[in-house]
Amino acid sequence: EESLQMWDLNKRLEAYLARVKFLEEENEVLRAEIQSAKGSPAGDSWRGKYEEELRALRDALDHAFREKCTAELARDNLYEEVQQVKSRCQKEQAAREEAKKQLSLSRKELEEERRAQIWLKERAVQLEKEVEALLEVHEEEKAGLDQEIASYSQSLESFRCAPVAFQPVEVEDYSKRLSEIWKGAVETYKTEVSQLEGSLCQAKENLWKAVEDNHQSQLQLQHLEKDLAGLKARKEMLEESLAQQWQEQRGEAEKFQLAMEALEQEQQSLRVQIARVLEDRQQLMHLKMSLSLEVATYRTLLEAESTRLQMPAG
Repeated sequence: EESLQMWDLNKRLEAYLARVKFLEEENEVLRAEIQSAKGSPAGDSWRGKYEEELRALRDALDHAFREKCTAELARDNLYEEVQQVKSRCQKEQAAREEAKKQLSLSRKELEEERRAQIWLKERAVQLEKEVEALLEVHEEEKAGLDQEIASYSQSLESFRCAPVAFQPVEVEDYSKRLSEIWKGAVETYKTEVSQLEGSLCQAKENLWKAVEDNHQSQLQLQHLEKDLAGLKARKEMLEESLAQQWQEQRGEAEKFQLAMEALEQEQQSLRVQIARVLEDRQQLMHLKMSLSLEVATYRTLLEAESTRLQMPAG
């Protein structure tokens, strides 16, 4: 019975020793792999590759951040330029409104000048009619006076008197007065005609100035409309460029976000693998310690059994 127990113990001991040897060999292999991974160029290359990838990703992230800052700066510049274009459009609109106001005022002045010209023409016609009427009255009065003078001279010739002694004073005074009235009427007519001509020339000059101002206002308005159309086209182009840059920046940000998430997932998986390897190593260490304790216990039992078997023989 004792020999059977010893045989069973030996078998169990052989199995434990074989397992301990296998675990020690595996532990040595794992230790060698860990040391090779730590100190070997492959491990260094793997770690360097990982660090290089992290460094490249960090550089890419910094480059993306710098590009983002540059895009934001360009966006701010574009926004300021759009604001300047808007303010310039507002100024151009105000100038256009002012030109329209000046054009309306010029049109009003032109209408007033036309009315004044028409009134002057009507006044000149009226004055001409009045002068013609005065001339007709004067001619009639002159003819009547000539008839009276002729009849009076015939009556004087009938008396056969000296013409100087019987010349009527009233007729001479009346003829002098008529000539003075006629001269005054002619001078008045000439003065009014000269005034009317001066007013007509002034009206023509004002009309020409109004037409010229109207032409200049139309040219300025056309120039402002062309500038406004160019500014609108430039504004649309800037808005399209800004929208395109926003879309590109958003796409790049999404790409970098996806890359960062993938790197974080890879880093998390690497941490899990490293933790798993460390946990397996700790379990192997615990198993090695327990096996070492079992081997030491079996050795103690074997030594005690051998000393017990050797005592009777002695």
